[in-house]
Amino acid sequence: MRAPAPLTGALGPCCTRTVPHSGAPRGTVEHIAGLTTYVARPVPNTKTEEGGKRVILYFADVFGPLYVNSQLAMDYWAEQGYLVLGVDYFEGDSAAHHRGEPGWDVDLWVVPFRTSAARITPPWIAAVRETYGAQRPLTICAGYCFGAPFVMDLLATDWVTAGAFAHPAFLDEGHFERIQRPLLMSSPEDDFTFPHSARRRAEDILVARVFTDYYIQVFGGTKHGFATRPDPALQAERWAKEEAASAVVRWFDHHARA
Repeated sequence: MRAPAPLTGALGPCCTRTVPHSGAPRGTVEHIAGLTTYVARPVPNTKTEEGGKRVILYFADVFGPLYVNSQLAMDYWAEQGYLVLGVDYFEGDSAAHHRGEPGWDVDLWVVPFRTSAARITPPWIAAVRETYGAQRPLTICAGYCFGAPFVMDLLATDWVTAGAFAHPAFLDEGHFERIQRPLLMSSPEDDFTFPHSARRRAEDILVARVFTDYYIQVFGGTKHGFATRPDPALQAERWAKEEAASAVVRWFDHHARA
């Protein structure tokens, strides 16, 4: 049987470029299924009455969920009424710990994590489902770069309500052929891992899956990493990042009400 054709390229320098964002994370670091997890709880009296019944599974880029940018993003969604859980599938060795390290190569570093993360994350998901599934039946997932395949795997099941990703890595045609749940794709204009041709091929597959609910947004003038690691001092980059995060909330709110 022919293996699904790849749609995304390898990681590269853009995956490790970052500007740390300012702010004080308000979530907590806990353990679920033996894995360190960032937990951002819903803010009381949010606009969403059903907020406490909704959970977002956050699958981080190579900087992991304990990087300040990831934490602040999860805190933002918690402010909108969601319980947000970010799993550290890098087990304390994310790219954030290698910034400025001479000779460090992200493509070599990521190889063992592709195997280990694929092994340790499903038990974490099962534990989340057991712990929160009855209390919060509306479960949604968001992933960035390295985290996108975990979103797509969940969207191939009937457990989650909807999903979203931005500037993905490690996807193939099969991920889009198997999808069963709604998907929001946020893409930069310039993405070496998921270029125009790959994005359009993914769209062709989704169009052929006439029952699939999807939404694609492309941000002009942006590059890979815009949704998680932009320079907030640059107005255009800050706006694209904030709009992408807000779009995730609107997408999830829409499907939570559906």
